[in-house]
Amino acid sequence: MALAWAASTDDVGVTGYRVERCTGDGCTDFAVVGTQTGLTHQDGNLAARTLYRYRIAAFDAAGNISEASAATQATTPEPTPEPTPDGGTGNDGNATVAGEVRLPYPTLNHLTVEWAFSGDDNANGLVTVRYRPSGTTPWRESLPLRHVPGGGNEGFNWTRRHSGSVFDLQPGTTYELELTLTDPDGGATTRTVSGTTRAVPVAMAGAPVKAVTPGTFATVTASAQPGDILEFGAGIYSGFDWSRSGAVGRPIVLRGVPGTVVNGPLNVFNQSYVHLEGLTVNGRIRFNGSNHLAITRCTVNASASSGGDGIVTYLRAENAYIADNVVTGLTTWAESSLGVDGNNLGEGIAVTGPGHVIQNNRVTGFRDGISLLEDDEAADQFSIDILNNDLRENADDGIEADFCFHNCRIVRNRLTNNFIALSSQPGLGGPTWFVRNVVYNPVHVAFKLYRGSTGDVLLHNTVVKNGDALGIYAGRPVARLYSRNNLFLGGPGGTFNGYSSGSGRTLHIPDLVTTNSSLDHDGFGSTSGEFIGSWGSTRFSNLASLRANTSEKSAVQVDLGVFAATVAYPAAPMTQYAAPDLRLRTGSAAENAGQVLPGITDGFSGAAPDLGAHEVGAALPVYGPRP
Repeated sequence: MALAWAASTDDVGVTGYRVERCTGDGCTDFAVVGTQTGLTHQDGNLAARTLYRYRIAAFDAAGNISEASAATQATTPEPTPEPTPDGGTGNDGNATVAGEVRLPYPTLNHLTVEWAFSGDDNANGLVTVRYRPSGTTPWRESLPLRHVPGGGNEGFNWTRRHSGSVFDLQPGTTYELELTLTDPDGGATTRTVSGTTRAVPVAMAGAPVKAVTPGTFATVTASAQPGDILEFGAGIYSGFDWSRSGAVGRPIVLRGVPGTVVNGPLNVFNQSYVHLEGLTVNGRIRFNGSNHLAITRCTVNASASSGGDGIVTYLRAENAYIADNVVTGLTTWAESSLGVDGNNLGEGIAVTGPGHVIQNNRVTGFRDGISLLEDDEAADQFSIDILNNDLRENADDGIEADFCFHNCRIVRNRLTNNFIALSSQPGLGGPTWFVRNVVYNPVHVAFKLYRGSTGDVLLHNTVVKNGDALGIYAGRPVARLYSRNNLFLGGPGGTFNGYSSGSGRTLHIPDLVTTNSSLDHDGFGSTSGEFIGSWGSTRFSNLASLRANTSEKSAVQVDLGVFAATVAYPAAPMTQYAAPDLRLRTGSAAENAGQVLPGITDGFSGAAPDLGAHEVGAALPVYGPRP
C-alpha cells in the first residue's frame, strides 16, 4: 500500500524537508526530500485499512530545523489480493502475505526493522537484508530478520513478524535497506525503505553560555531558554527539580566544571531536550516521563535517602542518551549481598520506554547495574542500546534486559564479578540481542533466561566462570534460543548465599525447547576435565556425543589456554578480581571456528570468524567512559 501527497512553500532559505511518519509507536523519520519550492513524495510499504499521520519540518543549509508541522492524516485503502501461482487469490495458510515495514525509534548506531505478515503457517518464510548509506554503492549484507511467531507471556502479547536489527551504523546518517522476503509457498517480494540514525546529542552551535553560581542559581535558571548553555561554576548546589524544556536542535544544557557538586536528587520530570553534562551528583538523577535527554560525563554517587539509585526513569521516557558516566552505589561485594533477597540496594541505571542509548558508563556496587523495568512497570521496551559499559560488583544482575519487547541490543559490555551477568527474564518474543560481551566471574549464572524467555540471541560472547560454563536453570521453557560463536568456560563449582554455580558441566539447559532453538559453532570447556551436560532432555558425555545428538554440530572443546594472556580460573567468586584480558591466542581451538554472520563478523581476518568476543589480534574495545 502507498499514499502520495504534496506540499509547497515559499520560505526563504529552505533547502529541504524532513518528513516524519507517526504511528502508535511515535514519530520516526522516513524521508528527507524536496527543494526550496516544495515537495512531492510517496510513502510506500504501508498496511491496508490503516490510519497514518505525517509531520513536516523544514531545514536550511546549516542544518537548522524548524518546529514540525501539525500532523495531517490519511487512511490506506483495502488491499488488492495477490494472485497465487495457480492464478487465484486464495491462501492456504502457508504462503506469506506481507504487511507493513517499520523502522521504529532509530538509535545512534542501530536500526530496528519490523516487517509484519500473515500466513506462513509452516514458518518457512525468510527475510534477508542489505543496506548502504543513501546514494552510495555497494550494498552490504546484514543478518536476516528473525522469524517471530505471535505469542504472549506474563501479561504481554506480540504479533507475528520478521524482526531484527542492522548493527554498528554511523550516527546521523540515512541508510537505504533492501528487504527480500522469500517463501517457497508464495508471497515473495522485495521492499526498499530508508531510515536515519540519530545524531550524537550536542549543544546548539553558537549557543550563549550563561554563568551560574550557587548564589545566582535561582535567577539564572528561571530565565533559561532553548539553546542556552548554563555553566555551573565550582561550588556546592542543593538538589533541584528542573522544569524547562529545550527544543529540536536547541537543547538546554546544564554543564558542570571541575568542582561542581550537587548534593541531593536532581529531577527532570516530563521535559524534553535537556542535557546534563559534567556534574557530580551526590544523590539520584531521575528523569521520569522525559524525552530526548542527554546525561553525559557525570559522576553520580548514590545515597540511601534517594533509594540507592543512580540514573533512573520509573515512567515511560524516549530516546535518552546516557553516556560516559561513573555511577557508584552503596552495595558491598559480599556473599550476604547476593541475589534477589540479598542485602543489596538500588539500580545503577534503569530505564523504560523506547530508543534509549546507554553507552560507555562505569557502574559499580548496585543491586542491578543497568536494568529495564519489569512486569506492569515495563512500557514499550524496544529499540534500546546497552553498549560498551563496564559493570562490576553488582549483587543481583549486571545487565537486566528483562521484559524487552524486541531489539534490545546488549553489545560489547564488560561484566566482572557480578552475581548474574546478563538477564532476560523474560524476553517477550524477541529478538533480544547479546553480542560480544565479556563476562568474568559471574557467581551464579552468565545468562538468566527465565520466566519463559523467548527469542534470545547469543552471538560472540566470552564467559569464564565458576561452576557450569553455560547453565540456565529456568524451570520453565527456554524457547527460540539462537546461539552462535560463543566461548563458555567453567569448572568446579560451589554454593554462595544459597545459590549454586553448578558442578562444572560444559552445557546445562534442561528446559531448552529443542524444536525451535538452534545452538551451534560454540566453544565449551571445563577445568574439571570432564565434558558433560544436557541439551534439553538429551545428555552428552563428550564432544562427539554433543555433536552427534544436538544442533551443536560444529562445537569445539576449549580450555583456558585459548587466551593469549594467562587467565586464572575464578575459584573463589567473592574475590574482587581485576578484569582479565580475554583476547584469543593465535592457533587456539577457538580461532577460525565460527560461522559467518553478516553485519556481526564483518572484517574477520582468518579462514572463518573466531569464537568469543574478540578476533585474534584485534584491539580491545573501550569499556566504560571514553577519554
